[in-house]
Amino acid sequence: MYKVAVLGDKDSVLGFLALGIDIFPVHSADEIKKTIHRLAEDEYAIIYITEQAALQAKEAIAKYKDNELPAIIVIPGIQGSMGIGMNEVRESAKRATGMDLLIDED
Repeated sequence: MYKVAVLGDKDSVLGFLALGIDIFPVHSADEIKKTIHRLAEDEYAIIYITEQAALQAKEAIAKYKDNELPAIIVIPGIQGSMGIGMNEVRESAKRATGMDLLIDED
Protein backbone atom coordinates (compact mmCIF):
# COMPACT_ATOMS: atom_id res chain seq x y z
CA MET A 1 0.00 0.00 0.00
CA TYR A 2 1.33 3.41 -0.95
CA LYS A 3 2.02 6.05 1.67
CA VAL A 4 2.14 9.85 1.88
CA ALA A 5 4.95 11.85 3.48
CA VAL A 6 5.85 15.46 4.11
CA LEU A 7 9.35 16.71 4.75
CA GLY A 8 10.74 20.06 5.73
CA ASP A 9 11.54 22.00 8.85
CA LYS A 10 9.88 20.72 12.03
CA ASP A 11 7.54 23.69 12.48
CA SER A 12 6.21 23.37 8.92
CA VAL A 13 5.58 19.60 8.96
CA LEU A 14 4.33 18.98 12.49
CA GLY A 15 0.70 19.90 11.70
CA PHE A 16 0.48 17.14 9.08
CA LEU A 17 0.46 14.53 11.86
CA ALA A 18 -3.19 15.43 12.52
CA LEU A 19 -3.97 14.34 8.95
CA GLY A 20 -2.28 10.97 9.38
CA ILE A 21 0.58 11.88 7.07
CA ASP A 22 4.07 10.62 7.93
CA ILE A 23 6.31 13.56 8.75
CA PHE A 24 10.06 13.83 8.30
CA PRO A 25 11.63 16.89 9.91
CA VAL A 26 14.93 17.54 8.12
CA HIS A 27 17.65 20.09 8.66
CA SER A 28 20.59 19.78 6.26
CA ALA A 29 20.72 19.46 2.49
CA ASP A 30 22.33 16.03 2.81
CA GLU A 31 19.59 14.83 5.16
CA ILE A 32 16.89 16.13 2.79
CA LYS A 33 18.38 14.32 -0.22
CA LYS A 34 18.84 11.04 1.66
CA THR A 35 15.29 11.22 2.99
CA ILE A 36 13.82 11.78 -0.49
CA HIS A 37 15.65 8.73 -1.87
CA ARG A 38 14.68 6.58 1.13
CA LEU A 39 11.00 7.56 0.84
CA ALA A 40 11.01 6.78 -2.87
CA GLU A 41 12.38 3.30 -2.12
CA ASP A 42 9.86 2.78 0.71
CA GLU A 43 6.80 3.04 -1.58
CA TYR A 44 5.75 6.58 -0.76
CA ALA A 45 3.48 7.63 -3.61
CA ILE A 46 3.31 11.29 -2.64
CA ILE A 47 6.07 13.31 -1.03
CA TYR A 48 5.24 16.86 -0.04
CA ILE A 49 8.34 18.99 0.50
CA THR A 50 8.54 22.56 1.74
CA GLU A 51 9.90 25.15 -0.65
CA GLN A 52 12.86 25.84 1.62
CA ALA A 53 13.80 22.16 1.68
CA ALA A 54 13.24 21.81 -2.07
CA LEU A 55 15.77 24.55 -2.74
CA GLN A 56 18.40 22.41 -1.01
CA ALA A 57 17.56 19.22 -2.92
CA LYS A 58 16.97 20.24 -6.53
CA GLU A 59 19.01 17.36 -7.96
CA ALA A 60 17.29 14.72 -5.82
CA ILE A 61 13.87 16.05 -6.80
CA ALA A 62 14.84 16.21 -10.48
CA LYS A 63 15.71 12.50 -10.41
CA TYR A 64 12.04 11.66 -9.84
CA LYS A 65 10.48 14.44 -11.95
CA ASP A 66 9.61 12.20 -14.91
CA ASN A 67 8.79 9.10 -12.85
CA GLU A 68 5.22 8.09 -12.21
CA LEU A 69 5.97 7.60 -8.51
CA PRO A 70 6.71 9.22 -6.21
CA ALA A 71 4.98 12.49 -7.00
CA ILE A 72 7.05 15.16 -5.28
CA ILE A 73 4.95 18.22 -4.60
CA VAL A 74 6.49 21.47 -3.40
CA ILE A 75 4.44 23.31 -0.77
CA PRO A 76 4.98 26.55 1.17
CA GLY A 77 6.47 26.30 4.65
CA ILE A 78 5.46 28.38 7.65
CA GLN A 79 7.67 31.19 6.36
CA GLY A 80 5.19 31.76 3.52
CA SER A 81 5.19 31.05 -0.19
CA MET A 82 8.23 31.71 -2.35
CA GLY A 83 6.28 30.86 -5.53
CA ILE A 84 8.31 27.70 -6.20
CA GLY A 85 5.35 25.33 -5.89
CA MET A 86 3.25 27.32 -8.35
CA ASN A 87 6.15 27.47 -10.81
CA GLU A 88 6.44 23.67 -10.60
CA VAL A 89 2.73 23.29 -11.39
CA ARG A 90 3.11 25.74 -14.29
CA GLU A 91 6.09 23.83 -15.73
CA SER A 92 4.28 20.48 -15.39
CA ALA A 93 1.27 21.88 -17.24
CA LYS A 94 3.54 23.25 -19.98
CA ARG A 95 5.23 19.85 -20.43
CA ALA A 96 1.87 18.09 -20.57
CA THR A 97 0.08 20.47 -22.93
CA GLY A 98 2.82 22.39 -24.69
CA MET A 99 1.42 25.72 -23.54
CA ASP A 100 1.22 27.86 -20.40
CA LEU A 101 -2.29 27.33 -19.01
CA LEU A 102 -1.64 29.34 -15.86
CA ILE A 103 -0.95 32.74 -17.35
CA ASP A 104 -0.97 35.57 -14.81
CA GLU A 105 -3.55 38.18 -15.74
CA ASP A 106 -2.31 40.95 -13.47
